[in-house]
Amino acid sequence: MTDETTSSVVLVVDDSPDTLRMLTDALDAASMTVMVALDGTSAMRIAQRITPDMILLDAVMPGLDGFETCRRLKRDPRLADVPVIFMTGLTETEHIVRGLEAGGVDYVTKPIVVAEMLARIKVHLTNARLTQSARAALDVSGRYLFAVDRNGAVVWSTPQAQKLLAGETPSGTSDAASPLPVPWLQWLRHIASGRAGADTASPAAAYRGGFQLQYLGMFRTNEFLLQLTPEAVAEITTNFSKKFGLTPREGEVLSWLSKGKTNRDIAQILGLSPRTVDKHLEQIYAKLGVENRTAAVAFASDAHQRRG
Repeated sequence: MTDETTSSVVLVVDDSPDTLRMLTDALDAASMTVMVALDGTSAMRIAQRITPDMILLDAVMPGLDGFETCRRLKRDPRLADVPVIFMTGLTETEHIVRGLEAGGVDYVTKPIVVAEMLARIKVHLTNARLTQSARAALDVSGRYLFAVDRNGAVVWSTPQAQKLLAGETPSGTSDAASPLPVPWLQWLRHIASGRAGADTASPAAAYRGGFQLQYLGMFRTNEFLLQLTPEAVAEITTNFSKKFGLTPREGEVLSWLSKGKTNRDIAQILGLSPRTVDKHLEQIYAKLGVENRTAAVAFASDAHQRRG
């Protein structure tokens, strides 16, 4: 096998000793580290201690079946991006759909063909690592991003955002599973139900640890992209937007511009293309009545100093 699988940690969950033995031998031969669980409860206990790179999960087990096990594992943000491949003798479409809806990325039927299983593992490990690399890049650029569903449960997050979210639950949240204050949770549900537009003003954005909560948009059905922004940056952005009649995004661009960031830096920080940043700057110049970035920076700096 190639480097995509070498040294990867795979959690195999199955109540069949024969299946466990066969898969353990195959994965060991491919230089992967194997952890074994005989049931869903044991699998969750193991995954809480050691985050696997891949999970091979039997769909039909006594007690907690594979579908429910997968759903519970996926509630943990640390495991949200860990690929889960279901293994089962069930071949009806409804069972395949159940596995995918529970959070699985693939489905193989028994008896398992080892060569096919290893090929699928390689593909899904590669895809998962590309996703993790992209989020790590966003993290390095200083973006504290996370996504929640309509119940406020975290679907995924960048590493630094995960650390903030793992802290003490902020006061006023609806339940321990959601890191969002109640007004935010209600606001997002209004957007999901169509009772409020995405441009409707969000609730008060103060958040713990010197951050403010910002809504970036809905990127999947009933999944909302949010960002935690240091209060100092968020305050400058808000002030620029109000004072100069800028949109929130234009205020962000101008705030980073005033801090000496290049167009490329701003594009990376805000997750935009350089061309989009250029277009925002054109609008900013027009609204400020200036001709170039140097004049815009001087204008913004002067306004910020007068305010201070």
